[in-house]
Amino acid sequence: MLLVKEIYLEAFRDWTYRLLKKYFKAYTWFCFALLLVVIYAFVYRLSTGFAFV
Repeated sequence: MLLVKEIYLEAFRDWTYRLLKKYFKAYTWFCFALLLVVIYAFVYRLSTGFAFV
């Protein structure tokens, strides 16, 4: 019974780490994409002569 418990805990410990690793990788790309959108919008506004008041 203890062996089954240990195998179960080991499996979910590894699963949680992999899930978090993939989540943070996706979150990093999402933040990078948002940053690119912000930079694009700022450059677009500068090039069209938008009045920053």
